[in-house]
Amino acid sequence: MITRDARTRVPTGPTCTAGKNSGNASSSGGSYRGVMPRKLAPVDRYGLERSCTSASESIRFGVGSPGLSRAEVSLSRTAFQPHRHDSYALGITTGGVQTFGYRGARRVCLPGQLHLLHPDELHDGAPGVAGFTYRIVYLAPELVRDALGGGSLPFVAEPIQHSSGVAQPVAAALARLLADIDEPISQLLVVEAAVAIADGLAQLSERAARRAVTVDMSTVRLVREYLTAHASEPISAVTLERLAGADRYTIVRQFKAAYGTTPDRYRLLRRLDVARAAIGRGQPLAQAAVDAGFADQSHLTRQFKRAYGMTPGCWQRLTATASCR
Repeated sequence: MITRDARTRVPTGPTCTAGKNSGNASSSGGSYRGVMPRKLAPVDRYGLERSCTSASESIRFGVGSPGLSRAEVSLSRTAFQPHRHDSYALGITTGGVQTFGYRGARRVCLPGQLHLLHPDELHDGAPGVAGFTYRIVYLAPELVRDALGGGSLPFVAEPIQHSSGVAQPVAAALARLLADIDEPISQLLVVEAAVAIADGLAQLSERAARRAVTVDMSTVRLVREYLTAHASEPISAVTLERLAGADRYTIVRQFKAAYGTTPDRYRLLRRLDVARAAIGRGQPLAQAAVDAGFADQSHLTRQFKRAYGMTPGCWQRLTATASCR
């Protein structure tokens, strides 16, 4: 079994056969992974953090969740032979030029562009010039179907999409998932991502017009109060479903329509409130992180910086200085 920290060095020959099928998307080794040796502006605006590994070919597995796995891939000499996945394969090219055959045509994917592959579609992959890197999410079809309330899966005919315009919701959801593939991923975040990606795919496929969201304010208010009161605790989607009497996808859509953010993001900000209050009282950062529900101090630091633009240590120093005036 390959753990999430394992790294696979890819053979240096001209081609290799990469897993013919990714298997279930929930498996930790469901697909290839790689490393980006540098940052590129089109990707930076989505906050994708660069890897600190070398530019040699490699595959790395991130932290996954049932129905969702994440990967980084860096290849310069190796090419993937034709193969299929039983999941959606949704990636962002982060460096170089990526080419692949898909539905009878040769495709070219540049840095910052998305590649959106439908389940069970035959494709390959190769460096376009001097190598390429990408980050990718493998999402189980059942999550997409459930998020759309059943029916047929959305099919996007054009696999290469720009990260702006109509594809922006999908790009934003992928960017959040791929910003740090080693970051813990909650069940609520998986639901949020499934909703955003499913709605985006449906729109790109022109399957249906965008549906208006009717908000039950008493229900979403109850969810918000629960998230605030239990911010430091693990909260499952099942818990919110029982509380609200609605399915998890409806909860996410209505909550965002009512409050402009998702339940997972709202809970994260309330956790940061708890941590900031503890830090303000002089509690050590490591203890404040654990008490607020973060995995460790580094987890708190990453999330704190993304939310407030500075590390908790810097915030602590600045607020302490201000209070002494």
